Amino acid sequence: MGTAVGGPGGRPGHGGGHEEALALRFEADRRHLRAVAYRMLGSLSEAEDAVQETWFKLSRSDVSGVTNLSGWLTTVVGRVCLDMLRSRGSRREDPLEFHVPDPVVRAADTTDPERAAELTESVGLALLIVLETLSPAERLAFVLHDMFAVSFDEIARIVDRSPAATRQLASRARRRVQDASPGPGPDARRQREIADAFRAAANAGDFEGLLAVLDPDVVLRADSGGLAASRLVRGAEAVIAQAVTYSKFRHAVLPVVVNGAPGFLSVVDGRPGSMLSFTIAGDRVVGLQVLADPARLAALPFTEEDLARAS
Repeated sequence: MGTAVGGPGGRPGHGGGHEEALALRFEADRRHLRAVAYRMLGSLSEAEDAVQETWFKLSRSDVSGVTNLSGWLTTVVGRVCLDMLRSRGSRREDPLEFHVPDPVVRAADTTDPERAAELTESVGLALLIVLETLSPAERLAFVLHDMFAVSFDEIARIVDRSPAATRQLASRARRRVQDASPGPGPDARRQREIADAFRAAANAGDFEGLLAVLDPDVVLRADSGGLAASRLVRGAEAVIAQAVTYSKFRHAVLPVVVNGAPGFLSVVDGRPGSMLSFTIAGDRVVGLQVLADPARLAALPFTEEDLARAS
């Protein structure tokens, strides 16, 4: 699915006042719909495609009798995402355990209001990784009901099941999410201190310093965009042994915020080289996510001025 020639995405392109009013009304819900689609898909580009497809469906539908257009749009984007997840599952070859979802990221010292709003509306990578393990129907039921308060009656019509069966889908998904939840973390300042301590210990080759900040059951996910260098590593000592993973974070590094959590972006020849983000619970690192996929790194929303601040 591509970007529209006219209408939202390419901005309203209709001639009639009613169509223009509808397009403006859609724009008012765009951020909400993108938030739903991002949680459903874990991909920023696919989320944009889903929102655009929702606009197409709205522009071709008679919604004169719809009393809650925001609710109608939420269920439509949910159905679009469900179809995309099912299609993805039938063609995807890479193991999900190696996949790092698309990050919502900004430089740590940036105060851009729009970027800050996106981060506020984002969800942690740890949760997105758990959502990847759910079936498409379970993910839809959990996201729409638990995150956006859509009723089971409405979700049931999307998944073509009874409300009771839909409630069971959400219940199973909720248990999976709760079982995999890392627990609450400290405040943002303390999380950054822990991330800085990890980087300092890694750069110094300080084994004891790394053990002090890593949970014994820490999990490292490294996603290079291909199977050759993508890997899943469990346990503190095994993670520490992956010293080469952190070698790029010894020189030109930009502190970043990744889905609300601390991270670092290595900068090589003025371009993103790889990104390391942290999941912290209590006072320990319980998850490390390394994104080294060149295509997705190139798409990160950093300006030349941002990258020039790497030190």
